[in-house]
Amino acid sequence: MSFFSDVERDLVVAGRTLLADGVLALDLVSHNGRDLPAWTPGSHLDLVVRPGLERQYSLCGDVADRATWRVAVLREADGGGGSRALHDDVEVGQRLRVRGPRNHFPFEVTPGTRYLFVAGGIGITPLRAMVAAADAAGADWTLEYAGRSRARMAFAAELAAAHPGRVRLHAGDEGDRLDVAALDVDATTAVHACGPAKLLDALEAAAAGWAGTLHVERFEAKEFGAPVWPDPFEVELALTGTTVVVEPGTSVLDALSAEGVDVLSSCRVGTCGTCETPVLEGAVEHRDSVLSPGEQADGTAMMVCVSRAAGPRLVLDL
Repeated sequence: MSFFSDVERDLVVAGRTLLADGVLALDLVSHNGRDLPAWTPGSHLDLVVRPGLERQYSLCGDVADRATWRVAVLREADGGGGSRALHDDVEVGQRLRVRGPRNHFPFEVTPGTRYLFVAGGIGITPLRAMVAAADAAGADWTLEYAGRSRARMAFAAELAAAHPGRVRLHAGDEGDRLDVAALDVDATTAVHACGPAKLLDALEAAAAGWAGTLHVERFEAKEFGAPVWPDPFEVELALTGTTVVVEPGTSVLDALSAEGVDVLSSCRVGTCGTCETPVLEGAVEHRDSVLSPGEQADGTAMMVCVSRAAGPRLVLDL
């Protein structure tokens, strides 16, 4: 079962813990001691670092702990400044604006399924709670966890010690690189993976020959070529009857915003799922990194920050 929430709240930073080189955990609690909303493995939060700067981070704590939400932040020297601000400027006792939790990477244990978790670097964060859920349910599971070095791999020592024989660590500086082609995947296997684009691209390529299923969450947006419909297209808003023209080079989100139509958004690159909008009519060219191939083929929702019409007209439930 997945939970989706667009509620915003101010939470207090109750703790800062350096989990690994460049990886900082922030523990967030309610200012009045009340329980926080429930969440499920794979959920993430939007953290408002400052007005106009939001970042998404997976919840990586204990789903049974209703008092605390934990996220882990990788310091990205070449990023947009969000992770550096969280590392350098956020202090214990400070309040942070938070939206969520939302889950576009759901996980549920089903009988007869074997689970293979594949993590690359900070991609361990959404998988940690999945591992705990699989283990608590007595499921058959293994974790393949790759990183540049053990010192940079958050939760690596903890997971390996708690689950000997089920967790395999692949530290690049030790010459132990993960071989995607050698992964043991059969018809009973569900693969859940998160990590850098190179790893997920390799898994998706390998999955073409698998009988099992692959579920991924991307922190980096996929790259796409030119839109399949290069001309302007119309977007009709079913609730008002308003029609908005979307020009080439302009996103649906920006075109709507220019007409005073507010759609909640965060990442603007198609990775967080915040701007998901129901589609009533028309073909969509999906350019997001959130929806599964099945969900994209269904065509009943789109991420308006990046996805476009595949023809002259769309009707949205707005």
